[in-house]
Amino acid sequence: MILWFTIAQIAVAVLAGVVCIVIGLSGRRPGDVSVGSLALVQLLLIAQIVVAIVAPFVGNDPTGSLLEFWTYLVSAALLPIAGIVWAFVDRGRWSVVVMGVVALAVAVMVYRMHVIWTIQIA
Repeated sequence: MILWFTIAQIAVAVLAGVVCIVIGLSGRRPGDVSVGSLALVQLLLIAQIVVAIVAPFVGNDPTGSLLEFWTYLVSAALLPIAGIVWAFVDRGRWSVVVMGVVALAVAVMVYRMHVIWTIQIA
């Protein structure tokens, strides 16, 4: 994994999570800001999938379990999609809060993926 990209992913996910939670707790329904912020998190996760495929070919091999890394990455990539679907099905303020929690969960998962890739020894 690339350190600056990991930091950017975590920062965007935390910001999206805080924004969604604040919007949801203020009583607003899902809108462009909340869904768009989660879509941006999803876009960064898709880019991370590409980076994870290319990185070993250019000499950036993982030090931890590759299976564990990919399990985290695939799970993290599915979470924003599930949060957006929930928001469109429920259309209530709590669905926006759920999207915020999803974004915060993705931030934690991206940090864990970075630890598996760079620090953890298999």
